[in-house]
Amino acid sequence: MAWVDRKVYMDRLGALEGTRDIKVITGMRRSGKSELMKAFAAATAHEDANSNNVYIDLLDLDNEPLLEYHALHREISGRHKEGAHNRLFIDEVQLCDGFEKAVNSIHARGGWDIYLTGSNAFLLSSDLATLFTGRHREVHILPFSFGEYREYFGGQGPIDDDFDDFVRRGGLAGSYDYADPSESYGYIRDVYKTILTRDLVQKFSLPDTRVLERLAEYMMDSSGNPNSANNIANVLDANEGQTNHVTIGRYMSHLRDAFVFYEARRYDIRGKKYLTTQAKHYVSDTGMRYAVLGTRNMDWGRMYEGMVFLELMRRGYETYVGKLYKKEIDFVAKRGSELVYIQVSDDISTESTLERELSPLLSIKEAYPKILIARTRHEPYTQKGVLVFDLARWLLGMQGL
Repeated sequence: MAWVDRKVYMDRLGALEGTRDIKVITGMRRSGKSELMKAFAAATAHEDANSNNVYIDLLDLDNEPLLEYHALHREISGRHKEGAHNRLFIDEVQLCDGFEKAVNSIHARGGWDIYLTGSNAFLLSSDLATLFTGRHREVHILPFSFGEYREYFGGQGPIDDDFDDFVRRGGLAGSYDYADPSESYGYIRDVYKTILTRDLVQKFSLPDTRVLERLAEYMMDSSGNPNSANNIANVLDANEGQTNHVTIGRYMSHLRDAFVFYEARRYDIRGKKYLTTQAKHYVSDTGMRYAVLGTRNMDWGRMYEGMVFLELMRRGYETYVGKLYKKEIDFVAKRGSELVYIQVSDDISTESTLERELSPLLSIKEAYPKILIARTRHEPYTQKGVLVFDLARWLLGMQGL
């Protein structure tokens, strides 16, 4: 596998280095959590001559005696060095039954900078506060971005051709080992099925696997459309048999916890308030959407919208769906005091389409930047005060914010 420097996440870990918090690297299964932690451990050991980095991979059979939390605790305690910068890295921490007892005890004693990764079945976001009672910081990673995809394959191909490939292949780097697309999608489907069956069905003892599967497929198919547990329950009840909004709401929460989907809440631009209904959900990886659903009901605009949403997350923005009277603005992106209004389109080559996409942005009277991101394949330009960027080049950081 080619090496990709995931600088955004390495910088995030670097900013937290030395703090008292337990750093927990989270992300969808096979998104690169273990590789990121190994890279950070190697970097700190290289840069700090006073390092005492203790790396424990609990999948390694040599560490099988440490799968009991008292033994794990003794091992860590015995490897502490006075006067050194002691860093503890534990991969697949959930394999040790009662691991939180050992980790919390080591943390309470002090003297260690602690980093963890593990299976989503045991380290869902909703579990962390219970396991570590507020003494942790979550470093969340996503599948490869377009820029990381390009870096993986050498970054020498034509940008637009690489973009078309990336949309279909997605960002799960393990799938890149397979030259045959059917094998690549088979790998992604296996990851997806493992998330549903091991990370969710087994963990939460869900009684109806079929409803979970149909819900996930429906959310992929309608990614980027406003939805609620009520209206999804009505659709699935009509098509798949009996269910209800309570079950659907709970299953949607589980899918978000496992990072299969991310939620974009709505924001009333005029009223300056967040809305609690009709949120949108975006699938975490375009390759997963292709692997599970193929090209059925393909809506390129919604697909590109999801890619922009995920990239805004990578860049540290809080992102909402904007509502202004009866108009919708695809995204209201906030980062500190910065605020940007964004529309996303697959094609603005005709005057009528361009006017339709510009209309919601032009209805906003505030002076904050307004951006239209589309497949222009051109240099950026300004139209009626709106900045127009090419999607592929914006994703690479070559244009815009």
